Amino acid sequence: MEYIIQTQNLTKKYKNDTVVNNLNLKIKEGEIYGLLGQNGAGKTTTMCLLTNLSEKTSGQIRIFGKNPQENIDIYKKIGVIIETPGFYENLTGFENLKYFSKIQGNYNKEKVEHALNTMGLTNNKKLVKAYSLGMKQRLAIALTIMNNPDILILDEPINGLDPLGIQEIRQYLKKLATKNNTTIIISSHILSEIEQLVDTIGIIHHGQLLEQISMNTFREKTKKYIQIEVSDTYKASYILKKAFKIIPEINKNQIIIRKDFDKISQINKLFVKNNIDVYQIKIQQDTLDEYYLKVIGDEIECLN
Repeated sequence: MEYIIQTQNLTKKYKNDTVVNNLNLKIKEGEIYGLLGQNGAGKTTTMCLLTNLSEKTSGQIRIFGKNPQENIDIYKKIGVIIETPGFYENLTGFENLKYFSKIQGNYNKEKVEHALNTMGLTNNKKLVKAYSLGMKQRLAIALTIMNNPDILILDEPINGLDPLGIQEIRQYLKKLATKNNTTIIISSHILSEIEQLVDTIGIIHHGQLLEQISMNTFREKTKKYIQIEVSDTYKASYILKKAFKIIPEINKNQIIIRKDFDKISQINKLFVKNNIDVYQIKIQQDTLDEYYLKVIGDEIECLN
């Protein structure tokens, strides 16, 4: 089975408003998948569709290669946090998990303790009201992993956390994926943090999946490059091909060179010699934020 979760033309409409539009997700087993988009892009609705918390309008969902609506037990293998659960402030983390698992009819002391230890919540005497926001988020994740889910779906789990809280969540999620082979789907609009966590990203905008790319491919596409702003890109491009056998990319009044960094000085001198004005030379590298903005920017340009 190549993909643990796969959707085909998944669509959700509320009356005349299409909030998820022909979504085609492909998520591999054991990877951390980042669903990226602005608030209102359709991330939460997508997660609700995957977990049967919302009914699809059309399209297909396959989890473990099966239609989950025809195999309801599949949902028992999924842990989900769409909103942080309301915990009892005057109980400890252990007492909260014990209470919730007893309601579900599956209390097991060892499982509760293991979930808490996995998320670094080892002080069983500390009341939840003394928890930081990051600790409460980790307690919520502990609640979802008590029954060892194969898939974990987390909506904005780092939203509102301070840098230490974000680092802790990132550390424990990586641990879950690596040690337990848990497939994790995480939504966020904090791209700089997601860049350090996920294996694959899906960029969603106005309910549409604009791009799905592995982080390895992303890093390959966004290697350092030379950006030179010149007065005549056509002439500059011709000179580069003739003198150095370099075929640059052209973007408006800029030429982009993705190799031969050691030739910057020679290139500059050759341009000046051939009466090409050089306004700026920079070594650039796209961040995930910049890449994301380019992707949704291209979509916005297409719509205008």
